[in-house]
Amino acid sequence: MQISRRQLLRVPRRPARALDGFWLHVHREAMACRFQVTTSASCPWAAQAAADALEEVARVDEWLSIFRESSEAARLNVLAPDETFVASPEMLALLRRCQELHACTEGCFDPTATALARCWGFLARQGRVPSAEELGAALGTVGMSRVILDAEEGSVRYSTAGTMIGFGAIGKGLALDRAAARLTCHAVGHALLSAAGSSVVALGDGDDGHGWQVGLRDPRDAQRRIGLLRLRSAALGVSACSEQWFDAQGRRWGHILDPRSGWPVAGRLQVAVVAPEAALADALATAFFVGGPELASRACARLEGVLAIFQEEARPEAPILIGDNPHATLEAWYG
Repeated sequence: MQISRRQLLRVPRRPARALDGFWLHVHREAMACRFQVTTSASCPWAAQAAADALEEVARVDEWLSIFRESSEAARLNVLAPDETFVASPEMLALLRRCQELHACTEGCFDPTATALARCWGFLARQGRVPSAEELGAALGTVGMSRVILDAEEGSVRYSTAGTMIGFGAIGKGLALDRAAARLTCHAVGHALLSAAGSSVVALGDGDDGHGWQVGLRDPRDAQRRIGLLRLRSAALGVSACSEQWFDAQGRRWGHILDPRSGWPVAGRLQVAVVAPEAALADALATAFFVGGPELASRACARLEGVLAIFQEEARPEAPILIGDNPHATLEAWYG
């Protein structure tokens, strides 16, 4: 996708506003962040629909969080290395999708990189540089090929002791997709859903028909916008290391790890991906952060409706756009 300087620097004609002048904002905490539903207050059942959508977010959190001992994801990690785990149809479908995304991104999206995150101290939010021996041992447990699915029996097992699956790179997007589906069931077709400001689903075309305005935060300054998108019935996922990092050995280490090498990715500030679904946008944002523009070019050639926006450390003022989504417009880039 190519845009002219005039298009790139075009600013909104006016701020978005609800048709009746009032927005309804409903939010709750889940997955260690804030989920929010924004919609017009003109719909009499909007509040109940939003509450129902956020209940679905909570259900996904209870199902997928590896930090809840009772969750299916946590029980999978405990049992699958030693015995066959009988998974729910929902879990089997998610694992199949993870395998497909792992293949599509040439291994850059890998939920089994959880052992690496633990090795680097990011799971406990106590970052540390591991020894070569620790890193090698963790790498020996990584790879979706170590997750064996049996569709007929509905079972899962890990072929390697120490393998762990975590859904942090896809979970928020999945929860937003499920929440958006609940809103649709309530006949709410005009809403903006977000999680932590880094995962977004836009339902409908916005109140002025030109799309919902969604700002891209500057990873170097959380109070500043780096860009502005217009989204119309599309989803956004953003990956950056602005919140989880530590300083050691004279450099900064971010939490996004390359599952192929085990090391944190360097040289990249942020990747934003627009896709038809939030789960896909989240997974690809992480994968493209790892694999770079070269991977994004190959993946976008195979995937329909995927737009990637890269911000590199070398030239943060010059975004790299790859792919296309007809329901998204990069309306401004402030450099």
